[in-house]
Amino acid sequence: MVDETTPKKICLFGPQGSGKGTQAERLVGLFGVPHVSPGNIFRQAVAEGSELGLKVESIINSGSLVPDEVTNQLVKERLELEDCLDGFVLDGYPRNEVQAVALDEVSTLTHVIVIEIPDEESISRISMRRTCSNCGMTYHLQSKPSKVEGVCDSCGSELVQRDDDKPEAIRHRLNIYHQETEPLIKRYEDRGVLHRIDGRGSIDAVWERVQSCFFS
Repeated sequence: MVDETTPKKICLFGPQGSGKGTQAERLVGLFGVPHVSPGNIFRQAVAEGSELGLKVESIINSGSLVPDEVTNQLVKERLELEDCLDGFVLDGYPRNEVQAVALDEVSTLTHVIVIEIPDEESISRISMRRTCSNCGMTYHLQSKPSKVEGVCDSCGSELVQRDDDKPEAIRHRLNIYHQETEPLIKRYEDRGVLHRIDGRGSIDAVWERVQSCFFS
């Protein structure tokens, strides 16, 4: 059985398209803790046209990352809320040494899971992602297609490929991941909280591997 007696402070690592968000949501359901994803918060802000959204929209669309000081403050404020006291699932943070140091000042991770896939699979997966131009719902041409091609099931608006889902932007983000994020893995390996899993195969197959990280 899964040990539910202690708070689970979980972080998912992996290149773009590795399925971190999907597996994060399943972990949220398993443990009943919040899903903290800076990327999702930023995208929501962009869709709402808020001050934060306007600030980060051009950065996100170019495939670059939001400045560390903005992201660190956002995550700090979120993790200090009461619903995170019993655990959380972090997805997309920390991305570099500066962010990892900032996270250490706020919380101590109990499980770090690295979902590994080859770069070419990452590019292939994300290139097939489509987003509703109105409500922001996401689809995938292969694994989660809309009922009518190019049309959102929810609101009937046009589905588009975001600029940061195009191959050139994906390659740029993968380079950043390899250069800045991968070196953090040893940090957590040295602490004895790291788990590596193969991200290839079906979502259910990967989920089985993720769950195995929590069996005693």
